[in-house]
Amino acid sequence: MSDAAIRTAVLGAQGRMGSEAVKAVENAQDMELVAALGRGDSLKKVLEAGATHIVDLTVPDVTEDNVRFAAENGLHAVVGTTGWDGERLARLEALLEQNPQVGVLIAPNFALGSVLASAFAAKAAQYFESAEIIELHHPGKVDAPSGTAARTAELMGQARREAGVGPSPDATQKDPGGARGAVVEDIHVHSVRLRGLVAHQEVLLGSAGEQLTFRHDSFDRASFMPGVLLGLRTAASRPGLTHGLDGYLDLGL
Repeated sequence: MSDAAIRTAVLGAQGRMGSEAVKAVENAQDMELVAALGRGDSLKKVLEAGATHIVDLTVPDVTEDNVRFAAENGLHAVVGTTGWDGERLARLEALLEQNPQVGVLIAPNFALGSVLASAFAAKAAQYFESAEIIELHHPGKVDAPSGTAARTAELMGQARREAGVGPSPDATQKDPGGARGAVVEDIHVHSVRLRGLVAHQEVLLGSAGEQLTFRHDSFDRASFMPGVLLGLRTAASRPGLTHGLDGYLDLGL
């Protein structure tokens, strides 16, 4: 192992995503897994192991404290845990101003195909009258809508506002059961939880006489690992907060 290897600690190492991240880091020639923490393990183990980077794949209740610990101790962080709303992100940005050498990536999705699909959908959304999102995940997922769907809706909503495109036409007046789904940045988002699924998303765009669909499917959590490794390799060179893996990609859009 090279002395320049990225010394990585995985938090949430016993979970579905965490166990995949452990294997990915162990198999990366330019990285060294120095700690794999599960629920209840002290964060002090990260420092004792000499980590320079953390991967946080825990749960929303603890992720902010984990990233704060990393930033305060000069560790770069790659974060896939959901629950990072605007208030949490603002607190993190304020903390990083006090620790300007630290790079933090908050990524709702690490699958490169998903990141590209969201970026393409945001670009296309400004040219269509109607826009909706359907996200489909396994029934063990604790949040709805998914972080990926929320991030996609934010990107699409911003692009549509900048282009002067109003909300999608919708004559619905009664919806006591919430059939029209959640609304994020004027985009309706529908969540499906179904046994056998992993992570899937469709963006539907429509105008008179035509429809454009962007769909991405992750059939295995291994699909997220190239993005995790990209985050680890890039975070140190991108100090401050980056929200979304697209911030590390040269999309040229």
